[in-house]
Formats: sequence, C-alpha cells, structure tokens
Amino acid sequence: MSSFLQVENISKSYGDKVLFQNISFNINEGDKIALIAPNGTGKSSLLKILAGLDSSDRGGEIKFMKDIKVAFLDQNCDFNPTNTLFDEVYSRMGDTYEVVMRYEQAIASGDERRIEQAIAAMDAADGWSAEQRVKQVHSSMKLTRLDQPMGELSGGEAKRAAIALMLLQDADFLIMDEPTNHLDLESITAVNNGLAAFKGNVIFASHDHEFMNTIANRIIRINSDGTITDRMCTYDEYLEKLKNNEV
Repeated sequence: MSSFLQVENISKSYGDKVLFQNISFNINEGDKIALIAPNGTGKSSLLKILAGLDSSDRGGEIKFMKDIKVAFLDQNCDFNPTNTLFDEVYSRMGDTYEVVMRYEQAIASGDERRIEQAIAAMDAADGWSAEQRVKQVHSSMKLTRLDQPMGELSGGEAKRAAIALMLLQDADFLIMDEPTNHLDLESITAVNNGLAAFKGNVIFASHDHEFMNTIANRIIRINSDGTITDRMCTYDEYLEKLKNNEV
C-alpha cells in the first residue's frame, strides 16, 4: 500500500514534560489507527498536529503525499448555541445550504410559486442528494430534530451531531479524539458500522476497547519515554503481544 502521509521527527512538550520527541511514522492507504497512551501523554496533541491545528515544537514535518481532505473530531464539541442543527449542517455545504434553506422556507410558506422556484433550484443544484444524505446520517446518529438549537442538546447529542457533521464532509482522512465519549450503546454501534464501512483512512484516540478492536488494524502507542511503538494488528492482538512481552 502506498503512503499518503509522512510524519517526520515531530516533538511536543509542555514545560519540562516531554510528551513525545522526534517521532516518525508513515500512514498508508487503508490504515485505521488506534492511538493509545495514558492520559496526559500527548494523544490529543499529536492528533491536532496531524490535523494542522497545532505544530511540532522543534522542527519536524507533516507531509501529505497527495491531495486529500481531512476532517477532525475534537474531544470537546464547540457549537454556536443559538444555531439550529439545520444551520450547523448546511452552513458547511457551501451554496447547497442556501438552496436547501430556501426550499425549506418555501415549503413552510405554502406559496406554490415559491415552492416551484425552490424545487427547480433544488433540481439544478442536486440539493435532493444533499438533503437525503443529511437525513440518512442524522437518522443513523439518532438526531431527528434539525430545528433544535444546539444549546439544547445533551452532551451525547452534541457528540453525535459532531460525528454526523464529520461524516458529511466526505473526507479522505478522519482524525478523531475520543469519538465514543458520551455515547450510548446504540450510537456507538452506529459509529462502528459507519467507520467499518469507511473507505478512507482513520486515526483516533479512544479508551473504548470494543471500538478500538472493531475499527483499528494498526496500533500506535506513545511510550512514557516520548518514543512510539507501532504495530500492524488489532487491539486484541496488540494486548496479546503485550502480555507475551512482544511489544
């Protein structure tokens, strides 16, 4: 498999605490990587560097070998509390947002002329496909009220909304920090199914054993000395290697 991202000699420290130092690895097409380490040892920092939201302390480089789209899921969800879920979704979809919004407003108005014009615009912009995909993704995440203000969502609902927004970006590379936090079993199953079928690349940090074992085919561990251990295996296989002192 060909490499699409190369991490070369990146480092991160906070004060005197070294999280990782001069680490290097490649990410190849088809890799779904679980990033593991004790809390406070650099998982979130490494993910943000990969996503371009932070930088290495002392040089180093992140090289994308081809033009790909990256989507990042932060551990904490940050939404405008006054926006509706509809606004949050469609505002990320460029011109399609205006087309679908005008269609929804026309339907609500009952004005036949407005509705005819809105339908024509939806046809021209293929707004139907966008609307259908939004409904499918949100249904899978158990989010049925697109008119609900974001500030009224529970912690679990906000996380499900963030995952839905990430999946709707049609990215090639997903970077996720604790994607199953605050989710119930049904929602975790929906996320598992979506990511298991995802054709692109994934790297994520998680404490969820079953999630890691379902999704990951590669394990990268940040060690206490700032180095990494990198193995092509499932999480259960990694634990077996660890038990046998093979890692």
